[in-house]
Amino acid sequence: MVKKQILFISNGTGEDLNASLILQSLLKIAPHLNIIAMALVGSGNAYQRLGIPLIGPRKILPSGGIFYTHFFNLVKDLSSGLVGLTLRQIQVLWNYRQHCHFCVAVGDIFPVTMAYLTGRPFVAFLVSTSSFYEGKLRLPWLTRWCLRSPHCLAVFTRDAFTAEDLQQQGMSKAIFVGYPILDVLAPTGQDLSLNPDLPMIAILPGSRVPEALHNFTLQLKVCQEIHDLEPVQFRVPLVSTITEQDLQTLAKNEGWEYHSLGKLIKKNHDKTILIQCYWNAFADILQQCNLVLGMAGTAVEQAVGLGKPVVQIPGLGPQFTYGFAEAQMRLLGSSVKTIGKHYQDPTILTEAAHTIHAILKDSQYLTHCLENGYQRVGKKGGSDSLANAIYQLINDLD
Repeated sequence: MVKKQILFISNGTGEDLNASLILQSLLKIAPHLNIIAMALVGSGNAYQRLGIPLIGPRKILPSGGIFYTHFFNLVKDLSSGLVGLTLRQIQVLWNYRQHCHFCVAVGDIFPVTMAYLTGRPFVAFLVSTSSFYEGKLRLPWLTRWCLRSPHCLAVFTRDAFTAEDLQQQGMSKAIFVGYPILDVLAPTGQDLSLNPDLPMIAILPGSRVPEALHNFTLQLKVCQEIHDLEPVQFRVPLVSTITEQDLQTLAKNEGWEYHSLGKLIKKNHDKTILIQCYWNAFADILQQCNLVLGMAGTAVEQAVGLGKPVVQIPGLGPQFTYGFAEAQMRLLGSSVKTIGKHYQDPTILTEAAHTIHAILKDSQYLTHCLENGYQRVGKKGGSDSLANAIYQLINDLD
């Protein structure tokens, strides 16, 4: 018996993560399937960690795939070979399509179009867009064309609101069954050395280097402002691409002291500020924090899903600019507050600190964040729900 080959196509860090979670659940219920992946943007680390074979060329572009936030990001990507990369990816996909039985497109117009080009049955998980942004989802005509094709068997959305909207627009195959990103937040039991009498603020600088280091520099300044208002504790989950050397350099440039492992210390008037960084405690920090100071994408969504309030400040980019932060507010609702519009405005640091100070004392708002998180992000179990729905469609083809 020939194993069915299922091709997952995704285009970005968050999209790769969602795809990897779905395929893990799919392999649990159907270990006889042969899973292949195509990472259209970036290196596909989420797949590589699972040992999933990757097809097609890969390249980390200057924008990290977030070129739509600014025209110059697109220009940088084009000058770095975006067109040639895309053409090579299409060629590989065209040659591979005869070996593929079924496609799962995770992302937006790019993976959906690529799945359509295979001529194989496929499903789309529109994880990159939502009706929450504008109240009504306006899909590009090419996306609609692909999704209305008889080859497209289902259109999965990231929230129930979007599925209802698309159904009202005549797309009967749109359905919401779950959103996987909360399924990776099981705590590991990491000891964070927390003082139970002090609130803990999680610092999320993002995952793309060097942007994340620039974001972290801004966040350190907010931490100083917060510490002037009340005693709190800070914990930072870092990605593996941020090294101890990076922290040492950052500390030297910003007037902090670096103490291994992952401790940043600064004397602030008559007080000492400690920022404790960890490389393998993301879920633990997010679960135990009282509030998030965030400059990230998917990680902020996960925080909102857990019912945490999030305060954002705009950065230099290419991803976390004011435009991205403002869109994230529309997507995630009242749990997220963005302070200021430009990272070079020094007043946003003080304003962010005072906003955080007020939120930590607002019990009514903190309760509301729990309710809003459930509405905007959903609950755990999305990976299994999506995998079961996809496997049923694969079986129905037989």
